[in-house]
Amino acid sequence: MDKTATVLSSLLFLFTFLTTTSLSKDLCNQDDKNTLLKIKESLNNPYHLASWHPETDCCSWYCLECGDATVNHRVTSLTIFSGQISGQIPPEVGDLPYLETLVFRKLTNLTGQIQPTIAKLKNLKYLRLSWTNLTGPIPDFISQLKKLEFLELSFNDLSGSIPSSLSTLPNIMALELSRNKLTGSIPESFGSFPGAVPDLRLSHNQLSGPIPKSLGNLDFNRIDLSRNKLEGDASMLFGANKTSWSIDLSRNMFQFDLSKVELPKTLGVLDLNHNGITGNIPVQWTETPLQFFNVSYNRLCGHIPTGGKLQSFDSYSYSHNKCLCGAPFDNCK
Repeated sequence: MDKTATVLSSLLFLFTFLTTTSLSKDLCNQDDKNTLLKIKESLNNPYHLASWHPETDCCSWYCLECGDATVNHRVTSLTIFSGQISGQIPPEVGDLPYLETLVFRKLTNLTGQIQPTIAKLKNLKYLRLSWTNLTGPIPDFISQLKKLEFLELSFNDLSGSIPSSLSTLPNIMALELSRNKLTGSIPESFGSFPGAVPDLRLSHNQLSGPIPKSLGNLDFNRIDLSRNKLEGDASMLFGANKTSWSIDLSRNMFQFDLSKVELPKTLGVLDLNHNGITGNIPVQWTETPLQFFNVSYNRLCGHIPTGGKLQSFDSYSYSHNKCLCGAPFDNCK
C-alpha cells in the first residue's frame, strides 16, 4: 500500500471513529434518566413508553424533550398523551428540576390526586392534566409555581373550591378548570391578577353565588363561566372600552337588565342563553363583529336592532324570550 492509500485509510478510520462516537454519545443527564426510568416503573412499564430503554439516550425517547447545551441537555418537557396507562401520577415527576412542560392528557385510567411533588418544579411554565380521572381538590401548592403561564385541569373529577391563591401566579396567561365538580364561589381575588389578565374558563362545574364585582375591573380576552349555578349581576364583565373576544355566561341563573350593557367593539362570541336576563337588546350591539351569538331562554323584550351582524343569526339565537320582535321574528306591532 502506498503512502497516499495509507493516509486515506487512516483518515477514513478516524472519520468513522469520530462519527460513531458522536452518534453514540448520550446527551441525557444521568440523574434525569434514572428519574425517568422510575417514572416508567411507577406506571407499570407501559408499551407507550417502550422507547425508554436504559441503553439509549433519553433525549431521544418518546414523549420527551431535552434543552440545549445551555441547560446541559436536561429534560425540559414530559408529555404523556393518549396511551394505555393506568395508576397515579408518579411522585418522581418532581425530580426533573429543569422541567418546563408537564402534560398527562387523555389518560382515562390515570387516577388519584394531583401529585404534591409537582410543587418542586420551579421552572414549570406549562401544566396540563386533563381528560383523566384525577380526583380530590385543586391543590393550593400550585401557586408556588411562579413561572407558570398555562394551567389546564379540565375534564377531570376534581372537587372542592377554587384556591384563591391561583390569582397570585405572576405570569399566568390561561386558567382552564372546566368540566370538573368544583363548588363554592369564584374567588374575590380573581379580580386582581398581578400580571396580564388570563383567559378564564370555569365552565361545566357547580360554582354558585354572584360573580365578584372585582372581575369588572379586568379586561378578559376570553371568559367562560357557562353551565354553573352562578347568579346575580354579570353586567360588569362588559364595556365598550374593553377588548374582549369571547364571553360565555350561558346556563346559569344570572339576572340583570341588558338595556344599558355595552359590548366591546372586538367581541366575536357572546352566549347568554338560559338565564333570567331582562331588558332589551341595545342598538350599540350592531357595532360589534359577532360571529356567534345566543340570547335564547331569557326574559328579553322589545325590538331587535337592525344593522350589523344581529340579523345574520337565525331565530334560535333569540328564541324563548318574553316579547322580542323584529327580524328574524315578525315585525313589531
